[in-house]
Amino acid sequence: MAETRKYTVTGMTCDHCESAVRGELAELVGIERAQVSAATGSLTVSIANSIEIPDQTIIDAVDEAGYSAERVR
Repeated sequence: MAETRKYTVTGMTCDHCESAVRGELAELVGIERAQVSAATGSLTVSIANSIEIPDQTIIDAVDEAGYSAERVR
């Protein structure tokens, strides 16, 4: 079963923003799915079981897309 993590993303305003975040996350090995919502400022990622991805790697990918992220705990 995949690990699911949630993040708050700030700065997104439209579908293009969501697409930019998904594009950056798609480059990370182990990300099975990324659900992004500009309307709620949320990101939910599913990570393959055998893959270790630090939170900072996901946050850096969101930053590369031009936005800020913080994990919801």
